Amino acid sequence: MGGASAEREISLMSGGAVLAALRGAGVDAHAFDPAATDLHILKEQGYDRAFIALHGRGGEDGTVQGALELMGIPYTGSGVMASAIAMDKWRTKLVWLSSGLPTPRFAILEADTDWDAVVAELGLPIFVKPVHEGSSMGATKVTEAGQLKAAWELAAKYDSLVLAEEFVTGQELTAPFLGERALPLVRIVAPGGNYDYQNKYFTDDTQYFCPSGLPAALEQDIQAAIVRSAKVLGCRGWGRADLILRDDGSFTLLEINTAPGMTNHSLVPMSARVAGLSFEALCLEILAGARLG
Repeated sequence: MGGASAEREISLMSGGAVLAALRGAGVDAHAFDPAATDLHILKEQGYDRAFIALHGRGGEDGTVQGALELMGIPYTGSGVMASAIAMDKWRTKLVWLSSGLPTPRFAILEADTDWDAVVAELGLPIFVKPVHEGSSMGATKVTEAGQLKAAWELAAKYDSLVLAEEFVTGQELTAPFLGERALPLVRIVAPGGNYDYQNKYFTDDTQYFCPSGLPAALEQDIQAAIVRSAKVLGCRGWGRADLILRDDGSFTLLEINTAPGMTNHSLVPMSARVAGLSFEALCLEILAGARLG
């Protein structure tokens, strides 16, 4: 928990909640912050397993997973390759497209990008975001062509790779998965349609609907696609995919998270509750899936 990424604050909240749940269930669990203590201490102190509640780079991108592999310590969630790909929004899209899975049109932005050409190709609005960040860090919704360069400059402060993505109108959904099964969808209604960092974690104005209220057949179709979207990336254990449901009933995948938030505003615990899993039971099931390889 913790770590040195831009999502450290959220990771500490997630880790604290998981730690309390595991201890409440009788697990001999201890907090470990890799930003404060070298990872090799885990091996020296003889820990059996690691529950990864790190978000963002340095924790969700395959680096910690690789270190734990080398130390022989089983860990929760996806392995090295899947974690690295899923953290990379651009390459995730490339894999999904090659597998026939829908995702919004996009462009990679650079300092010499023809901004007008990007607007002509993708239309407006456009979402601009760092390729390797989560929790909407450095992201901007561009509504005028003249805002695009400034949005790139902001995102470039977080990452050398910046993605521009077409805006897709529809209902925002998130789809958690646990092991080989999809959990109930969560429908999100954010103030002004702006599901940003503040509205994700620090306000009570965002509305969440779980059950989602979608027709059962449609929800099942989406869940099947989510399981497939995780499988083609090599994800395992647990995670959460975000998507948009258009008015015509089609949907498009935005991104996937291999170590989602576990705070009191987080969506995986919300979905798990509807599926009959308490937060404690959810944490125990995730921990039981810890493995190497």
